[in-house]
Amino acid sequence: MADTTMSPSDKRKRITSRLSYSFGAFGHDMFYATLSTYFIMFVTSHLFDKSSGGQNARMIGYITTIIMILRFVELVIDPFIGNTIDNTNTRWGHFKPWVVTGGTVGSVMLIILFTNMGGLNVSNPILYLILFAVFYITMDIFYSFKDVGFWSMIPAISFDSAEREKTATFARVGSNIGANIVGIIVMPLVLFFSVNSNNGQGDNRGWFFFAVIIGLTSWISAIAVGLGTKEKHSELRENKEKTTFKGVFKVLLSNDQLMWMALTYCLYTTGIAILNSLELYYFTYILGKPAEFSFLASLNAIIGIFSVLTFPSLAQKFSRRRVFFLSIIVMLFGVLLFFFAGSSLPLVLTAAVLFYVPQTLIFLVVLMILSDSVEYGQLKNGHRDESLTLSVRPLLDKFGGAVSNGVVGLTAVWAGMTSGASASDITTHGQMVFKLMMFGVPAILILLGTFTFWKKVTLDEKEHAEIVDELEKTWHQHLSSDDESMSQIRQDVDSQTLSYTAPVDGELVSLNGVGETNFASGKMGKGFAIKPSDGHVYAPFDGVIEATFPTRHAVGLKAANGTLSLIHIGVDTVKMRGTGFVSQIKKGQTVKQGDLLIEFSPLILKKAGYDDTVMAVITNGDKISDFTYLKQSGSVKHGDEVLNLSAPTE
Repeated sequence: MADTTMSPSDKRKRITSRLSYSFGAFGHDMFYATLSTYFIMFVTSHLFDKSSGGQNARMIGYITTIIMILRFVELVIDPFIGNTIDNTNTRWGHFKPWVVTGGTVGSVMLIILFTNMGGLNVSNPILYLILFAVFYITMDIFYSFKDVGFWSMIPAISFDSAEREKTATFARVGSNIGANIVGIIVMPLVLFFSVNSNNGQGDNRGWFFFAVIIGLTSWISAIAVGLGTKEKHSELRENKEKTTFKGVFKVLLSNDQLMWMALTYCLYTTGIAILNSLELYYFTYILGKPAEFSFLASLNAIIGIFSVLTFPSLAQKFSRRRVFFLSIIVMLFGVLLFFFAGSSLPLVLTAAVLFYVPQTLIFLVVLMILSDSVEYGQLKNGHRDESLTLSVRPLLDKFGGAVSNGVVGLTAVWAGMTSGASASDITTHGQMVFKLMMFGVPAILILLGTFTFWKKVTLDEKEHAEIVDELEKTWHQHLSSDDESMSQIRQDVDSQTLSYTAPVDGELVSLNGVGETNFASGKMGKGFAIKPSDGHVYAPFDGVIEATFPTRHAVGLKAANGTLSLIHIGVDTVKMRGTGFVSQIKKGQTVKQGDLLIEFSPLILKKAGYDDTVMAVITNGDKISDFTYLKQSGSVKHGDEVLNLSAPTE
């Protein structure tokens, strides 16, 4: 329905935006996979020469400790990064300036970190460690600005759960390809640019050029997001005041669903980060076939795309909660099979795929619940904090990455998987230590996270729809309390009298007889209702679109004389989450009486079991000096006069 009514220009913009955002996710996750999984491999296996002996192990220990400490320090910074983004207002929006800046600085720092800084790691270890810490924290902070800004665009795009699922699914396809293509190309690229093959592990030169390619790709994708995407503005996204630095943690801690989801994800992401980071070690030091790792990454990339694309239908059929639990079951079965796979490549590949595929689904469940917790917090606290709320996820990814880097570094040293070692050098004891750290620790963390989700996370699609519905009912309160007085927005004396016409064809009925309590009781304001005979809603007067809703079932307008009106299609149709509705307008648009505002399908609404009655109310009726019905029943056509309203009183 939407595709047939959208203009070619709007279609192109939508396609460009989705492709740009998806490409941004592609480059972003290439960067993250390189940093979280392959950088530690470079540090433990390639940064130092085998002849360094004990100094080698000590330096690896120092570097992994520095990474852990810096990441834990940065955890405290992340909420303030989110708050800074929320408080950013530019002509390009809240998010894009940070995505581009973070992508630029982060890429440069990543490339530098994939070097020995001119041999300082050996000639002057102390200076190397100092510079390493400076470059790493700089990279990590700017990566955080990019990460928080990028994923925070989802709730800025829509309030509707279904629309968010679609947007996130497109992005997750891009990120899935990006994360896995790194695994496909890492060893081929490293070996291609290396001078020495080093038992199929490559050398420092190969790893440096690998980092250059990843850094450039990540930077180009950030530019694509800056040029190709556009956040949509909505009345519900406007805050009257900013969250202060002092109030940051208060906002987070008061959102109980955000906090329980955060604990769930913290345990879960730490577990999968450890196992994912050790997979290349498994192929290198257990199987002795590092080049075969590309097969696993290729399988994950292909199957992962199909897994991502099934999410909207799975979430609709089973609910997000059930998708989460089913995914965990498959994942744990994969871990168990992986533990007993030994040196059998077919079993290893099967187990690794079973472990990976559910990760894409679980990520989307987590992202949707965290996105929905924005409105949960807005309703509970009376304040909207998008980036601050969404900063929790990358914060937890960093926590998991910090723990993972420390665990991986220690595991590599304990198991003897450091510079110069090969599969034949790893003892039976070393293999057992490695397997316990790779499989045992992650399994325990994943189970603890699942238990937390089962007991404490209750925010689901139904509750979120109810929250959005409640927020929509108060949209006019902000407008009514504008500092601009009503007399200031009057154009002339003639505009003080407003003729309110029928917005839709149908049968005019009394508002107190509709099935929506808030409208029937008069809580939403005086007005009327129409049993529609078709699915076209037109502007009842000349004015400005003051509120659009991503569920597309309602619109708020303001007349030149200050009258505020809400037109609401159907009873409880917010639960349709946009299905069956097409909006033809945008916030801030000037419309003339009779202009088409919304198209909807009465057949789809009735098939879903919803009443399609259209309700039109004056939300600031207490300011109207005279309210006269010209018609209260009978058949009407859009454009027929129904009400006469005098100007709002001062």
